[in-house]
Amino acid sequence: MKLSFCTDSLGHLSFEDMLDTLQSMNVEGVELTTGGWSSAPHLNMEELLASEEKRKQYLAAIESHGLEIAALNVSGNPLDPGTLGKHHREVTHNTMILAGLLGVKKIVMMSGLPAASPNDEVPNWITYTVSWPPILKERLDYQWNDVAIPYWKDLVVHAKSNGVEKIALENFSSMLVWNPETLFRLRNAVDPMIGLNLDPSHLIWMGADPIAAARALGPAIHHCHGKDVRLERGLVDINGLLETKPVEDTANRAWNYVAVGCGQDLQWWKAFFSVVRMSGYNDWVSLEMEDLTMSVEAGVKTSIDALHASLSR
Repeated sequence: MKLSFCTDSLGHLSFEDMLDTLQSMNVEGVELTTGGWSSAPHLNMEELLASEEKRKQYLAAIESHGLEIAALNVSGNPLDPGTLGKHHREVTHNTMILAGLLGVKKIVMMSGLPAASPNDEVPNWITYTVSWPPILKERLDYQWNDVAIPYWKDLVVHAKSNGVEKIALENFSSMLVWNPETLFRLRNAVDPMIGLNLDPSHLIWMGADPIAAARALGPAIHHCHGKDVRLERGLVDINGLLETKPVEDTANRAWNYVAVGCGQDLQWWKAFFSVVRMSGYNDWVSLEMEDLTMSVEAGVKTSIDALHASLSR
């Protein structure tokens, strides 16, 4: 496995400074954000779509730093019923085209989350038992069968027409696909080119075991994020794993995203990557650093050191 970096974590740096920083830390690849919820700080979609010369210059800058493009990332909610969803669908559509022009074979994104009925205006993450009240099952079936599956069937056709080979969906909260079971529901209904971007941090705060998840996923692992989470002692014991406080309120949250190694120790990370590798995945692991308990610089260095020490080569 090779170490790449989700570049939003260095969004305060220019494109060249970001590449210099990653090269100095022996990172091998970049996962470049193209839009959606990201401001795409290191990529101008319109410019790259319009100009072959700009694309050549862009790729040359990356290659001159000894780096490769691991994937394009277009995380957002393409199933939102409002103007946000329309914008995210457009960016997703264009990301597939750009991937073809740049020769990128993998897209990292999220499944999206629809509203619960044609008349609703707000996406609804239905996670409570659908046996009561009974209408929840109807709403969940609508989200899957009427909205998500038709959209994804069309998107897969578009992706393949642009040479994309894998779409890796992050197991993120407030999405229809948020764990292995929901990934397989979409994958089996649409196409095996859809797999999981296995992010252990989300599974941990949801109460799952990422190592067991890796075994269950097998060839459905299409990408991997190196991202850690810490369940905060005392607070999680009192309030449980569900958390609605803003991520900036780190001192009072039941759990926090932290630098790699500050939640699970290195022995855990070595076991995780060993099982991921054993399950058939031998590709990029992207650091996504979102630790608000320390500086960006400290969080990035801590995480990269931990990942270098634990990746299965």
